[in-house]
Amino acid sequence: MTDKGIIERGFVCVENGKIVKVCDGVPEVIEFEDIDAEGSILLPGFIDAHTHLGILENGLDFEGDDCNEASDPFTPQMRVIDGVNPYDYCFKEAVMGGVTTVMTSPGSANTCGGSMLVMKTTGTCADDMAVAAAGMKFALGENPKSVYNGRDESPKTRMAAAAIIREGLYKAKRYLSDCEAAEEDSELPDFDAKCEALIPLLKGDMKAHFHCHRADDICTAIRIAKEFHLDAVIVHGTEAHLIPEIIKKTGVPVICGPILCDRCKPEMKNLTIEAPAILRKHDINIAICTDHTVIPIQYLSATAALAVKGGMSEDDALYSITKGSACILGVEERMGSIAEGMDADLQMYRKDPLDLREDPWFVMIDGKECVNNGFR
Repeated sequence: MTDKGIIERGFVCVENGKIVKVCDGVPEVIEFEDIDAEGSILLPGFIDAHTHLGILENGLDFEGDDCNEASDPFTPQMRVIDGVNPYDYCFKEAVMGGVTTVMTSPGSANTCGGSMLVMKTTGTCADDMAVAAAGMKFALGENPKSVYNGRDESPKTRMAAAAIIREGLYKAKRYLSDCEAAEEDSELPDFDAKCEALIPLLKGDMKAHFHCHRADDICTAIRIAKEFHLDAVIVHGTEAHLIPEIIKKTGVPVICGPILCDRCKPEMKNLTIEAPAILRKHDINIAICTDHTVIPIQYLSATAALAVKGGMSEDDALYSITKGSACILGVEERMGSIAEGMDADLQMYRKDPLDLREDPWFVMIDGKECVNNGFR
């Protein structure tokens, strides 16, 4: 996943959780603790760019569902880190599938669900697993409509969903302006948790992830992002392949998925496994996701393989779940490729990593080999 391309026969040195050397050939000295890959395929750990891992817990209903604070359609002050359970069994399944990093997110019941979290998939405390709070979750389309229509509350239409997002962003913009204008000895505006949460977004320190399936919702997301100068990401983008020229012109990346699923609601009627290939042919930056729990996290590579069946190259498919995901999440300086200075998140396969029958026989996170979701 670097300019070096594929190294047919080489070695990687790891120290203190970081990659310190990537070379051709063999090292001059081989120590007892060194690992002989025996001709295996070495890859960066997979990165799932959009999941609800740990906040929708395995096998539980209400008790383990902390995904949507659906009591208010606009809740940017929610932080997904406060709802993640690292002891959810699906973290272990993620590691078993070679997934070493995920973006875990609030759900899409609200027009703004809260801040997302990039995190490693092994650990006992979310704070220690956290990499970055790199996104704010927004939602357009059927999800917020269906939740609040049943209560006879706003938003019941796509217009209202967009209006609620705009209102929240305008308030935060004014709040930020008032804070910046206040002199040291003058009174700051009254504290507003929602506005405070949106300040990193308005300053460009956080990306705006827009849940949207339909093409018109994608255009609405782009419209709002332009109005507020947001660094936007389209999540799901089920109909993105219908408007690739529009998306390409804006430079907005798309996190595709889930594609290994049925057309479970009207706005997904144009779902196709060919979408990732079409977007890549238009030079649009993409990642592929499971949207766990929609598709179990361990099948991220299977989802990428399905995109290959839809016309995507194998190289692009692997890129979309490694460096491509890292770039969209803004963590490419730490993970997603095998290069000096990167986190030592690595995995090895004896055969094709996109073969459904294959699992990694070796997974390392932060320089420590994972064994039964722990470390050897």
